Amino acid sequence: MHSDPALQHDISLRPFNTFGIDARARLYLRVASDAELQAALADPELARRPRLVLGGGSNVLLTGDFPGLVLHIASTGKEVLPGDTTHVHVRAAAGENWHAFVQWTLAQGLGGLENLALIPGTVGAAPIQNIGAYGLETKDVFHSLTAFDPGTGTTMTMDRAACRFGYRDSIFKQEAGRHLIITSVTFALPRVWQPNLRYAELANAVAEQGFDAPTARQIADTVIAVRRRKLPDPEVIGNAGSFFKNPVVSAGQCASLLERFPTLVHHRQPDGSEKLAAGWLIDQCGWKGRSLGAAGVYPRQALVLVNNGGATGADVQRLARAIQDDVEARYGVRLEPEPVFV
Repeated sequence: MHSDPALQHDISLRPFNTFGIDARARLYLRVASDAELQAALADPELARRPRLVLGGGSNVLLTGDFPGLVLHIASTGKEVLPGDTTHVHVRAAAGENWHAFVQWTLAQGLGGLENLALIPGTVGAAPIQNIGAYGLETKDVFHSLTAFDPGTGTTMTMDRAACRFGYRDSIFKQEAGRHLIITSVTFALPRVWQPNLRYAELANAVAEQGFDAPTARQIADTVIAVRRRKLPDPEVIGNAGSFFKNPVVSAGQCASLLERFPTLVHHRQPDGSEKLAAGWLIDQCGWKGRSLGAAGVYPRQALVLVNNGGATGADVQRLARAIQDDVEARYGVRLEPEPVFV
């Protein structure tokens, strides 16, 4: 068995998931470098155990104790790279805090990530979920990443195509790439920056402050203010941010729904499909502010499920299923959770 003194047994994972679920791990190892990761998984005893890779724990719902090895990625380091004629490249280790990394790029005078400010989690988790907010997704500013393959013991570089990005999706959430462990991510930020104000709520919030020509820093500050107003701080109320994806339906299905529900919130997609607002659907079913046991729906944003204190993963699952059933019964649309259930 791996004899590293950092290997801990029977550890509570409550500090390592933003929902604050008090599940336990049989084995826990904090990994601060690529070398530590490779050494841990070179141990045959550890390599054969069930494995859960955690970063900031902001996109996971722990539904029970974990019987295997939890690898907590805590690697740090970030740098500005030369890039090319149109973009500056910035690279960060997977364990870097995402929001701190966004703030750091702004401090370097580099715009491009400001719409994604204050999203909880780590840099390594960003491409897994293809995190997005206010008209920007990870794939839009992504260049490449490095990932460790425990099966072969090798590290590979993957470009955008290899990552197979989709809406809150990537190869790392699919069978083909679920085993890969991201170790660093490189982003391509524009040398000639233009504000991204495609998202109406953000554009209105910027306009309200009287910014005729907003800087990247001003946009980031606006995003932070909007998020703090709408979303609970995981340090205060356990949550994983938006719990459900916005469902995408055909134009025909959307038209049929609009006949019955004229105020349905929908957004036309480039391929002609329609993205519905999951929060609106949940709110219309009367769930905003309601609770089932210790799990509840945040009063200010129906997309966010919260731990009101002492909730288990099963409590959150029960609430999520009740919401899914109600929305499906009323609108014929099945909501899909964003967090990974473990």
